[in-house]
Parts: sequence; structure tokens; C-alpha cells
Amino acid sequence: MLKQINRITCFILISMVSLASSETKRAMTIVDLINVPSLGDPRLSPDGGQLLYTLSEPNWGKNERIRHIWRINSDGSNPIKMTNGENGESSPRWSPNGSLIAFITERGETEKGESDDANNQIFIISNHGGEAEPLTEHETGVSNIQWSPDSKFIYFLANDAKSDEDKEREKAKDDVFAFDENYQQRHLWKISVDSKESSRITEGDFSITNYKLSRDGTKFAHHRGPNPLYGSAEHNEVWIMNADGTDAIQITNNNVSEQGAQLSPDNITILFTSFSNEEFEFYYNDNIFLAPAKGGKHKLLLKKMPHEVGSTTWSKDGKSIYFTANTGVRTELFSVTVKGEKLAQLTKGDHALRNFRYYPRLDRFVFGIGEQTNAGDIYTLENKRRASPKKVTKVYDYLNNEFRLPKQEAIQWKGADGTTVEGLLYYPLDYEKGKTYPLCVQTHGGPAASDKFSFGSWSRYVQVLTSRGWMVFKPNYRGSTGYGDDYLRDMVGHYYRQSHLDVMTGVDHLINKGLADGDRMVKMGWSGGGHMTNKIITHTNRFKAASSGAGAVNWISMYAQSDVRIYRTPWFGGTPWQKDAPIDAYWDHSPLKDISKVTTPTLVLVGENDVRVPMPQSVELYRALKSNGVPTHLYVAPREPHGWRELRHELYKVNIELDWFEKYALDREYSWEEAPVDAGDKL
Repeated sequence: MLKQINRITCFILISMVSLASSETKRAMTIVDLINVPSLGDPRLSPDGGQLLYTLSEPNWGKNERIRHIWRINSDGSNPIKMTNGENGESSPRWSPNGSLIAFITERGETEKGESDDANNQIFIISNHGGEAEPLTEHETGVSNIQWSPDSKFIYFLANDAKSDEDKEREKAKDDVFAFDENYQQRHLWKISVDSKESSRITEGDFSITNYKLSRDGTKFAHHRGPNPLYGSAEHNEVWIMNADGTDAIQITNNNVSEQGAQLSPDNITILFTSFSNEEFEFYYNDNIFLAPAKGGKHKLLLKKMPHEVGSTTWSKDGKSIYFTANTGVRTELFSVTVKGEKLAQLTKGDHALRNFRYYPRLDRFVFGIGEQTNAGDIYTLENKRRASPKKVTKVYDYLNNEFRLPKQEAIQWKGADGTTVEGLLYYPLDYEKGKTYPLCVQTHGGPAASDKFSFGSWSRYVQVLTSRGWMVFKPNYRGSTGYGDDYLRDMVGHYYRQSHLDVMTGVDHLINKGLADGDRMVKMGWSGGGHMTNKIITHTNRFKAASSGAGAVNWISMYAQSDVRIYRTPWFGGTPWQKDAPIDAYWDHSPLKDISKVTTPTLVLVGENDVRVPMPQSVELYRALKSNGVPTHLYVAPREPHGWRELRHELYKVNIELDWFEKYALDREYSWEEAPVDAGDKL
């Protein structure tokens, strides 16, 4: 009897502690969400005992995020901030002997009009600490640093310098330039750590866009293209050359882009991925390709791979390949044998892996795990049967300890044509079974991407919406990756065929289940999600309000305005200016064609310097809506590219959308959240 009383008393005490803990947690504010740091670029030390990573944190005084380098023991103890420069640091790289750490930081002030990395240089710091010393004083900014295996050299990429004549012309403001031709080629260099003498490895009228040194340090697998412009990626090819730049061999010759080229441990085979099929026809889920390092016929490794391949790497012995794969609402780690193509899944859970690395000498994996309550702390995993990931960092523990976070779950429904569609559902914090809730429908960008289990980011502010009583729905509509090529390619030849119907059948599924209130719904999205918002408001008037972020409305003008076109060509069957151009396809799938049908009050947001979905698209949408008497506003963020970066702009975006949604869908006033009063360096 006494034991039973003790068990009851213990249960009551545990329940009281749990209740007290729950009551101390609070809902997240917008500022809380913007203040969530970003952890990235984990690098395990050569002996496996320590880990470097970057941590980017908001500084409201400077209105930007600043990134510094941290070091932590692999058992999770003794985290130390290694750098504290005013402009922040990136790309931490251990020397192979483990004594030094190289990194990149900005030197001096960046002049107006220059890119963010225009003054980046390599610095060196001892693993024992102390002051960092500059290694390079290159005339242009450096990037993509890698050590030689003997720790004597560091390789890097740098743009060619402008000529003295060009500099004088710019100084005199005699600076008319040729559009899409105003660039300097990017080449590979190396610098001696001891003498600080640098030497060029490649030279010519081409650019090295990325590279990877072989494990023995004798060769480079690299990507070479006609210029460094993003819009020219389909003209880049995979090459191999000796470490001194000699004996360059071209491996691929096609009209698609490839990524991640790397040589096998014996330097006989080259591995890369491409968004194409075996014939290098474009617009298929990313997959693994192999080719002889001496040149010759390539091979598609996983012809029936149902998912999207992400980061790849060779195993220690070169007999297998490890890779992450997008499986829809999850990202997992897999292995596949080169011979026999035996596929194995190494991780499993409601999560998305990120920042994946493999260390062959240690036979150990490193990756971040993003999930409902964690934005991506770093784990290590021994490459052994039944081994479990071990958590190293605890950067994000505070999220679950301090805040009430929404429940999220994967749901499935039938599309209009009977195909199974999947997405994620987020419940209001105070959800009560049997009640219906206002619904915010968010569509992901890309559109060749997918929404996955994760903590999320400030831009979609699920934690704030659910704290205000909203249910949030993220459908992985047709055109998303991770569900096979047929699913992805439903957009080829007809962008809006099933994609927007998948969104709406998902909405009806939630309404029919008694979860969502069909009379209180809003729609939002950015980039590809903005494209979908623009389509949805022409397709239905069921949403009380909408927000279109950097979305395309006219595919004909968009094709020429954007800095990238390769993805849009297959959607519509050619370019809009070729002979017998498929203009009807471009126009029929342009939301602008049906803009007269729109009655939904719609916000329009865009960055002034967006080159991916340029501002004129938003202007076309705004002026059409305004002309037709639809409630609308166009908000332009100065200085911002495709993804907004300045903290006050981010805060404004969330505030204006919440104000708009709650006014039109809930008929209630919204109180704007303000930036921290103490906007100092500590924030």
C-alpha cells in the first residue's frame, strides 16, 4: 500500500513540475523568430576531437546578421568563440595537421556597387587561439578555400582584376557597361602558408565555378564555364586537371548544369550530380552520375531513384557513395554501392538533414538535424551498424525550453486526377479537437523543391501564426522534388496543370476533415510560392486575403527579365523569341491573362535589387490589380536581393502580412511588433 501511495505521490509531483514548466513557456514573437541564429559549415578536426562551425546572429544595431566561427569538443563540451571581427567570418577550414584554422573575412569597407565578397581575404589562426593573421592580400576577393594535404598551401578562387584602363574609366564615371558582359573571369590560385606567395593555376577566357582537390592532392575535379554568371550554368562542364593546372580533360559536353564533381579515392572515376536524366535531358530530379576520369561514357547510377539526391561523397574505399536525399517531407542519409547499386537508408525520422559532411579517415559523418523543435544542431554518426547520431552542439536547445511550439504532421490527400499528394500541417498552439480554425496556405519556392519537417524560418513565421490561432498548411504540390520524376515533370509543357489544383484539393481535404474554416483562409508564398499565389487568386476567390512575394505574373516578360532562364524553357516548350515560339503556352500560364477575375485583396512585396524575379513582375501585378479596383499595395525593400536580409525589412514583411491577413480574414486589428528598443550589438 505504501509503495502505491509513493507511486501516486511521485506521479503527482512529476505532473506538477511538467505543468509548471509548460506554463513558463511562451509563444514566439516575430523578433524572437528573427533572432534565431543560423548554424552552418560544420568541420570536424583531423583527429575527430573538435568541431568548427559558423554561427550567424542578428545585430539590430547594424540591422544585419553577423557570422562568427566557433569551436567545440566533439563530445559537446567547451564551446569557444574563435573569431569576433566587425564584419564577421566564414568558411572555417582545418589544416590537415590540425594546428591551424583558415577562414575568410572581409578586409576594409566594401565600396558601393561591389559584391559582398569583393574584399574577402584568407586569414589564419592557431587552434590554440590568439590573433588571426592575414594570409592573402589578393587584388580581388577570394572564395572556395581548400588546404593541400601537406598543410603547406591553400587553394582559392578569385575573379580576375579589372584593367588599369577600366579602373580609370570608373573613377572618371566614364562607366557605361555592356549588360551581361560586365564580368571578370574567375580562376584558381594557390598560396604558400609559410612564404605567403601566391601563384595562378588556371588562366584563360573561362571561369572555374567550383572545384574539389583529390584526396591525394594530385588532381582537381572542377566545373568550368564560359563565365561566372548564374544564368550561364547550363554551359558549365565537368573537367579534370592536375594540381598544377596541366593536362586538363573535359568530361561532360551537354546543355545542363552539373554539381559536386569529385574524384574517387583512386582517381579513376569522377562523381557528379545533375538535374537531368541519363541522356542529359534537363528537368529531372537530381541524380548521381559516374564517368571515367580519363574521359569516356558516363553512367547514371540510380536509374530508378524515386527521390532527389542532395550532397554526395565517396566512401573511404571508393566502393560506395554516401548521399543525402530529399524523400518529400524529409531528408535522409543513404548509401549505394558502385557495383550492384545496393541502396541502404542510414537515418530515419521526421527531420531534414543539412550541412552534411563525411570524413573518410575517421569514417564518420557530420550533419545538422532540423526538426519541429530544433533548427539544426550538429550531430556526428559513426559509420557502423546500429550506431546512432550523437548530438554535439546545443545552440537550439533554448527553443523548446523557452517557447511553446506548434505540432506539425505530414498529411496526404488525393489530387484532382487521383494522384497522392503530400504536405505538412501545423496546428494552432491552443488547438482543440472538434473546432475549425482559420487557415494560412503557404506554398514553397522553387518550384523544384519541397517543404520538409523542420523548425522553419522567420519568412514564413509559422510559430507566430499558430500562436495567433491560425492553422498553417504547406502542400508539396505537383512540380515538387522528392516524389519521382513524373511528379516533378508534371509542370513540363504546362506549368499550371495539376500544381494549383493540388493546393486546392489539399485545402478541401482539411475543410472536409473539420480542421480548417473555409470562410477564413489566406494565401501566401515567395518566389515560386509567389508564382503560385498569383495563379491561385486568378483561379478562385475563396481566400479572404493573399500576399505575393517576388512572384512572376507574366511569363513572357519574366523570361527576359530574370537572371536565369534554363528552368523555364522546358515548362513552356521553348523560348518566347524563337521561330514559331510557344507564345500561347507562355501566355496561357501567365496569371496576368486572367487577372480580371481577381477579387482577393492582395499584398505585393519585392526586393528592389531582385534579379531572380525582378521588380517589374511585381509592378505588373500591382498595377493590374489596382486598375481593376482590387485592394492592393506594392511594398519595395531598398537594397534587397531575392531573399531579404536586413532585419527591419524582415520585421516589416511579417508585420504587414499579419496586419493584412487579420484585417480581411478575421476582421480584427493587429498591433505591429517593433524592433528591440535596446538595438545594440548584443542582439
